[in-house]
Amino acid sequence: MAVETMNQVKEKDHVSIGRKLILSLQHILAMFGATVLVPMLTGLNPAVALFSAGAGTLLFHLVTKGMVPVFLGSSFAFIAVIVDVSNRFGGLQYAQGGILVAGVLYVIMAALVKVFGLDRIKSFFPPVVTGPMIIVIGLNLSPVAIDMASANWTLAIIVLATVLMVSLFGKGFFKLLPILIAVTVGYVAAIALGVINLTELASSLRETSMFALPAVTPPKFHLGAILTIAPIVLVVFMEHIGDITTNSAVVGKDFLKNPGLHRTLLGDGIATMFAGMVGGPANTTYGENTGVLAVTKVYDPSIIQLAAFFTLCLSFVGYFSVILQSIPVAVMGGICIVLFGMIASVGLRTIVDAKIDFAENRNLLIAALIFVIGIGTAMYTDADGNTIGIQLGEVVQLSGLSLAAIVGIVANKVLPQTK
Repeated sequence: MAVETMNQVKEKDHVSIGRKLILSLQHILAMFGATVLVPMLTGLNPAVALFSAGAGTLLFHLVTKGMVPVFLGSSFAFIAVIVDVSNRFGGLQYAQGGILVAGVLYVIMAALVKVFGLDRIKSFFPPVVTGPMIIVIGLNLSPVAIDMASANWTLAIIVLATVLMVSLFGKGFFKLLPILIAVTVGYVAAIALGVINLTELASSLRETSMFALPAVTPPKFHLGAILTIAPIVLVVFMEHIGDITTNSAVVGKDFLKNPGLHRTLLGDGIATMFAGMVGGPANTTYGENTGVLAVTKVYDPSIIQLAAFFTLCLSFVGYFSVILQSIPVAVMGGICIVLFGMIASVGLRTIVDAKIDFAENRNLLIAALIFVIGIGTAMYTDADGNTIGIQLGEVVQLSGLSLAAIVGIVANKVLPQTK
């Protein structure tokens, strides 16, 4: 897509209040499916996830001087480690502690980018490391998708087929909403098949207040939980750079320079810290909303801010949370088969786009270490089926994802370049 002139961008930034309301609704629709999917998969509260996404987006815009039209929602990269920590340490509050520390690491990385410059920091996260890591994240999640879909394969297949059809044949803005459309179709199908009992749903709605405060919970801290979750930041750092670069190309402004990558990282970090404090998933910049910018060609950041405010308001609607929690597991399983596979595919695309030469033994060794450590340890479980991870001493226990990220980064720096 050709980069537009500054005058064209300025003209498109000024729109009427009525149009801003409609455009903000489109941004809510674009981010909604993925944002509530993460808490539903991990056991976190969907209402709190919406609350932390809305508040986190506003915090991001405050830090970045209101210049970057980005929406922050739930990060898929943390799903496996959140579930792992919750199972091993006895509750999601320990996952919250790890997410909060992950946000602190974002802030530290923002400071390092400011002091040392982007190129020097990026040298620790080349595609030969980040590509295999993204693949490992997707493949680690694949058993979860199959397990969820197996609750009702008929529903899962209906949802899966809907996602594929909308993604391949959808037109215009509808093409950006495959998750939301598929969940809606799956929900209607579940009612038709009797999987959802409307009488019980109506009873739950009657027992729920129309407006309710999100169930905010305080974080708890454990060194093992922190060491399991926090290193995922090493992977999503490159994802953040990619998202901001794409957003810059669509809008026609170089946000890596102004307001600067250090500010966008800081905004992401503060938003993730806030999510950890209240009980939401880690936040990340959403490519779905950049897609809306590309379709509408309206780049006014205040529209994103308005969408974030409305998202905050949605989190206080009690009925909304009840309906979300009534979505059958198999419906979400059908969605996850595609989403988790696409995460792994993005890793492959990262490797292909960077033209990594796997005829070179150095690259093969780095990828091999990441694959075996990241995937192999996920299959290493105790008698109850919980992932054991790697035990270092009596206290420290790293997940396979965390250890794979650390080993990949170190191997990239230690193994000599042969070309």
